[in-house]
Amino acid sequence: MDFQFYTHSAVSDWNHGNAHFQRGIMRELVARGHHVIALEPADGWSRSNLLAEQGRFAIERFRKDFPELMPVTYDASFDHEAWVADADVVIVHEWTEPDLVARIGRARANGGDFTLLFHDTHHRAVSATQAILALDLEHYDGVLVFGEALRDGYLRAGWGKRVFTWHEAADNRLVKPSSGIHPGSDLIWIGNWGDDERSAEITEFLIEPARELGLSGTVHGVRYPPEALAAVADAGLRYEGWIANADVPKAFAHHRVTMHIPRRPYRESLPGIPTIRMFEALACGIPLVSAPWSDAEGLFRAGQDFLFARDGAEMRQHLRDILNDPELARSLAASGIETILARHTCRHRADELFDVLARCGNRHVAKEIPAKEAAA
Repeated sequence: MDFQFYTHSAVSDWNHGNAHFQRGIMRELVARGHHVIALEPADGWSRSNLLAEQGRFAIERFRKDFPELMPVTYDASFDHEAWVADADVVIVHEWTEPDLVARIGRARANGGDFTLLFHDTHHRAVSATQAILALDLEHYDGVLVFGEALRDGYLRAGWGKRVFTWHEAADNRLVKPSSGIHPGSDLIWIGNWGDDERSAEITEFLIEPARELGLSGTVHGVRYPPEALAAVADAGLRYEGWIANADVPKAFAHHRVTMHIPRRPYRESLPGIPTIRMFEALACGIPLVSAPWSDAEGLFRAGQDFLFARDGAEMRQHLRDILNDPELARSLAASGIETILARHTCRHRADELFDVLARCGNRHVAKEIPAKEAAA
């Protein structure tokens, strides 16, 4: 089958965690023998920032890390209708410009012989509803959303013909335990600062516990203002900026514990939706402590796969316990990997995607061999 993904960027993951899951799904489809193209704007925000910060090295790095992926950039003169005409499936991410979202919908309505899906992995449907209301999804065959709470919002508002929950997941071909590395530091956190949506939480659950416990460690991410960088340094942590997602497993392996700090709009308005980093950290086998969020859909086993901290005091206690109890650390790591491999890999999500395509009437799906049969 011929899949085309409209992405904000497949090449760049600079402040763009959605790229992790999209790359993983595309890699899974390629591994199954499908033809996959990622279309992205030539001047996209994430791509432009990555090139400004890292230079052409970033593009070469992408090609080295993901040789099976085929990114195609488009500009104002790009003939989208000609490209999608050859597709069997077109998946349009919600960061795509509204005019283009509507244009691809019209191509579907004007005889396009492909299944057209809209993919939402953000909180704008609840935090900026007018932005989603302005999107023309009339001719889309279905909508993929990354949590039940978001699906409920779409259904209540009447956005889209069919709405399917399609959680993010770990690309376990890429994010997996790194052997032969002895952890040299205590704590690692990988997360962007991002519009003050979790600045108070970063202070409570990362900065203050690290300082009070005297932990060594590393912070990766972008868009940290000067005052945040000063706080990281004051806590005794190293700030090392952007990290390519392909380097994340080794970065985790050099540390003994990590944490999950969700953004406030997700915690307050979209319960049940963790960040992609939680899936990836557990897949890498590093013990994890999470700041509060509601696992409303039972994605994980709290207390077994990871530990919940209700406040800064509990975060300090959990970090202390993990760092001083090797058996607890080993148990959390093993349970986390077990849950990811059983439920939350891109292989699982690809199977779910084909189920969605079948429900949307895609004529090619019957030819797809389920992964569990192909592996038999």
